[in-house]
Amino acid sequence: MTSLVIIDTSCANLSSVRFAFERLGVEPVVTASPTVIRAADRVVLPGVGTAAAAMRNLQQLGLVEVIQQLEQPVLGICLGMQLLTDYSAEGNVDCLGVIPARTERMIAAGLPLPHMGWNTMTDPSASNPLLRGVESPAYCYFVHSFAVAVDQYTSAQCTYGQPFAAMIRSKNFFGAQFHPERSGTVGAQILQNFLALTDGD
Repeated sequence: MTSLVIIDTSCANLSSVRFAFERLGVEPVVTASPTVIRAADRVVLPGVGTAAAAMRNLQQLGLVEVIQQLEQPVLGICLGMQLLTDYSAEGNVDCLGVIPARTERMIAAGLPLPHMGWNTMTDPSASNPLLRGVESPAYCYFVHSFAVAVDQYTSAQCTYGQPFAAMIRSKNFFGAQFHPERSGTVGAQILQNFLALTDGD
C-alpha cells in the first residue's frame, strides 16, 4: 500500500485533506518529522493562512531543505501550491523554489477578493498525470487572493478577473490552487491519480 504523509505545517486545517484520502482507502500520516516525510511514497503540503507565516513555520520545523530535496511525488494544495514557487507577494517572502514561478496578488477587475467558491478549471494538459480522466471544464472549489500566472509550468487554468494557474507541475512537484478535498468527484479523481502515479509519470 502507498504510504502517504500530510505535512503538519501548524497553520493548516488538515482534517478535510485527511478525510479525502481516507475515503480513497488510504490512511495518511500527519507529521512534521523529516525522517517520516523522507520515507513516504507520497507527500502532501497543505496550507491555510499566509505565505509568510507558513514559510516561517517550515523554517522553524527544519523542513525547508527536506521538502526541496524530496524526489517522490509532492502535492501542494492552495497555499501549499504557492509555497512551491520561488516567491510570494503575500508578505514579500521567498518560498521553496521547486517550481520556477511567482505568486502575486490577484488583479480581480472589480470582483471581490478572496476568490471564493466554485469556478471552472479549463485547458488541462496531458503532461500532468493528475488530470487523467478529468473533463474540461471541471468545477473546482477555490479560496485565495494570491495566484500564480499562467506560464510553461501551468497544467490547467482558471479565470477570475484574470487568467491564473489552477494547477502547476515541475518534475515530481505538483500544485493545485483549488481544494481537491472540497471539489467533489473532480477532486477525488485528482487525488486518486496522485496516489496512482508511477515512475514513468
